[in-house]
Amino acid sequence: MKPQDIMKEKSSLWIFGYGSLVWKPNFAYKRSKVGYIKGYKRRFWHGDDFYRGDKENLGRVVTLIEDEEACTWGVAYEVTGPQIEESLQYLNIREVMMGGYITEVVEFTPKERGQSSLLALVYIATADNPIYLGPAPDSEIGAQIASCRGTTGLNMEYLVRLAEFMRLYCPDVEDPHLFAIEEHALNFARRGTECPLQKSVLVGAQ
Repeated sequence: MKPQDIMKEKSSLWIFGYGSLVWKPNFAYKRSKVGYIKGYKRRFWHGDDFYRGDKENLGRVVTLIEDEEACTWGVAYEVTGPQIEESLQYLNIREVMMGGYITEVVEFTPKERGQSSLLALVYIATADNPIYLGPAPDSEIGAQIASCRGTTGLNMEYLVRLAEFMRLYCPDVEDPHLFAIEEHALNFARRGTECPLQKSVLVGAQ
C-alpha cells in the first residue's frame, strides 16, 4: 500500500525516523518530536548499494525488527498541507525506490512528559529485499561500515551521526547494538592506514 493511500485526506501526517532521518530529513516539516515506538528494535541488518555503499561493497544501514519487548528511539516529524505530498514523494524515492523499504503505521510516544502518543508513518526494510543482509557479529558489521562509501558519503558518517543523536537527545537510553558497532568501527578505522572518520562528520548534526 502506498503512503498516499494510507494517509489519504489527512490534514497532517507524522513521519517517524530512526536512521538518517533523525539528522537529515531533507524535507520541510512543521515541527518535530523526539520519542520512541514499541515493538521494534533497530538493527544494522539492511544493505545499501547507493547512499552509503555500492554494488561491489554494500554498506550497512538500519531497519526495524519486530520484538515485542523492545523500543526504538528517534524523531517524528509533522508535515502539513502541501508538505505531506512533497515529503511522501521525496521519501518514496529515498526510502522505497532507492532503499527498498516498505511503509507501516506505528504508535509514537513523545519523550516530553504530558504529551499524548500519536500515529506515525515509518519505513522498514524486510528480509525479502534483495539487498537485505541480516544479522552478523558486531565486529563484522563495524568493519564493513568502516570500509564502505556511497554517493552520499561514508557509511561511517551514518553510524557516527546516529550514535551522536542518541547521546545528545536520549542520553539515558541504552542501545548496546548501536554503540557496540560504533566501537568496533572506530577501532577498525584507527588500525587502518587512513582513518575514514573525521571531525567534520559531525558538523551540522542535530
